[in-house]
Amino acid sequence: MDIPVTPNSVNNGYNPDNPCLALKNSHLLSGLSNEQLDRVCQHAKVIKLKDGESLFTQGSDVISFYLVKTGSLKLFRLSQEGHEKIIDIASDGKMIAEALMFMDHAKYPVSVSALSKSEVIAIDAVDFTAMLRGSMDTCFLLLANLSMRLHSLINEIDILSLNTGTCRVVSYLLEKAPADKNTFKLDNSKRVIAARISVKPETFSRILKELHQKGLLTVDSSQITIHDRQALKEISTNQNCYTGTTN
Repeated sequence: MDIPVTPNSVNNGYNPDNPCLALKNSHLLSGLSNEQLDRVCQHAKVIKLKDGESLFTQGSDVISFYLVKTGSLKLFRLSQEGHEKIIDIASDGKMIAEALMFMDHAKYPVSVSALSKSEVIAIDAVDFTAMLRGSMDTCFLLLANLSMRLHSLINEIDILSLNTGTCRVVSYLLEKAPADKNTFKLDNSKRVIAARISVKPETFSRILKELHQKGLLTVDSSQITIHDRQALKEISTNQNCYTGTTN
C-alpha cells in the first residue's frame, strides 16, 4: 500500500511517525535545507509491506531509492538454478539503492522483499538527481555516504572470504549486541542470518551450541545472552579465524 508524504510537515512539531522527520534524520538527507526536504517529501511515498512481500525485483527499472522506516528487508540475488543469496539485510534507518540514481537507464541489481511487516519511504530518483545539480553540499554528503558504504562492503568481503564460520558468527553477534547490555534478540531468523554470513543453517546452530557449551553465551530461542564479551572479541580477532574455511 502506497501513502503520499505530506510536504512542510517537518516543521509541524515533533512526531516520531512523521515520514518527513525520518527522511531528515537519515544520514544521507540530514544536510538538506527545509525547502529541499519539502521537495523530496512532495515526490515521496510511504510503502507498507507485509512479511514476504516484494519491494522490487532484480532487473526492473530504477525509479526510486528507499529509506527503511520500520521493519527489516532482505536484498538478494537468484542464481540461474534458482538459489537465493542474501546480499544484505536492511533495517530501520538504512538506505536502499541510493547509488543507482547516478546511472542512466539503471536496473536494480538485486531483489528486495520484507522479512517482517515493514514500512519504507520511496524517494523519486529522477527528481532527487535533478535537485543535486543545484546543491554541491548535498553532492559531497552523498559521496561521503557512498564512500563509507564502499569501505563497509570491502570489510565485509574480507570477513566472508577469509574468516572461518565461527569467526563470522561471533563477529555478527558482537555487531548486533548493544554496548550497554548483554541480552538481546536476533533481528532475523537463524536461517536468514546463516544465509547472510554465508554458513549453512546447521553450521550456525552448531557454532551457537559450541559457544554455549564453552560458557561464553546462552541461547534461548532468538534471545542471546553474552557471558564473556572479551572472550568473544578475542575469538573474532584470533589469527586462527583467518583460514579461508567457508563453514
